[in-house]
Amino acid sequence: MVSLSPAKLVKNPSPIFITNPTPQNPFFFFFPICSPNFPFFKSKFSSSISCLPKATNVTTSSTHQDEEEDFQVLSAVRSNYNDIVIVDTPMSRMLLLDSTHNVHSILNKGLQKWTGSYWDEFASLPAIVPEGPIAIYGLGGGTAAHLMLDLWPSLQLEGWEIDDILIDKARDYFGLSDLEKHTQGGGILDVCIGDVLSPSEDVSGKYAGIVIDLFSEGKVLAELQEVETWLQLNDRLFPDGRFMVNCGGIGRESDETDHQKSMDDAWIQNSTIQTLTEAFHGKVSWKRMPERNGENFLALTGPLPDLTIWSSSVPGPLSENVKRWKLCESSS
Repeated sequence: MVSLSPAKLVKNPSPIFITNPTPQNPFFFFFPICSPNFPFFKSKFSSSISCLPKATNVTTSSTHQDEEEDFQVLSAVRSNYNDIVIVDTPMSRMLLLDSTHNVHSILNKGLQKWTGSYWDEFASLPAIVPEGPIAIYGLGGGTAAHLMLDLWPSLQLEGWEIDDILIDKARDYFGLSDLEKHTQGGGILDVCIGDVLSPSEDVSGKYAGIVIDLFSEGKVLAELQEVETWLQLNDRLFPDGRFMVNCGGIGRESDETDHQKSMDDAWIQNSTIQTLTEAFHGKVSWKRMPERNGENFLALTGPLPDLTIWSSSVPGPLSENVKRWKLCESSS
């Protein structure tokens, strides 16, 4: 999930209006115009999205641009867990969830597979964990799973999602069902529906790595702010296994002291990373995505990897990105 308002990521935000509003459906959408490499969108509704007609055409208008771009709402439904909106553009397809309507998944069209955001970072995890199954807690529309199986075609993935309706939509609109078939390299995604924090089966020592992307209403799950939760989750890993965690943004209001902190101390502003450092003292690394890519904090457990070796084992933009991981250390 991209936890910060997309309006912070873009220039010249422009409103998008539904072309066929009615008195019963007075919806208003606001989708900022974004950088080409990662088109985030933000929607605001003037009434419940559960009534939104499917395949509603929307059009952007901008005082800064003469051209118009067409968008389409492919699906808008309410489940027991989420308000689910799927938006299609000529360049990508996006999944917006809950009342915040933050972007939780993106599927680029054409040759450009990389998103420019934290999902790309998850695809680097297999290079630094033992060979074995990797879990994704918070599968969403499957962006991370797509990238990981594309890069590591023999990977055995297990994706957990609590919302069965969301999974159905991901199969219909994000190609999730394609990942549930074996690749030529033997890799596959096994989709599990349920509460991953309360599994019905014994998962002790099951995973080489776990990607964690668990949010509700725009915030990291409250359970992940508790040290005991992480210690219990750690039992599910191989002895040398690792977590890679999307920790969202700054978890509290920053003050003048925060602004004076060195960049090496910025992780202290994130409550999830603070909890991780309490659970795994001296064995948590962090990085923060650039402002244009969401500013999400990411955390990695285990000893800080050899960044040179890690960089050489992953392609494209990941090669430079992995060099930015730092051990959580306080200069005070």
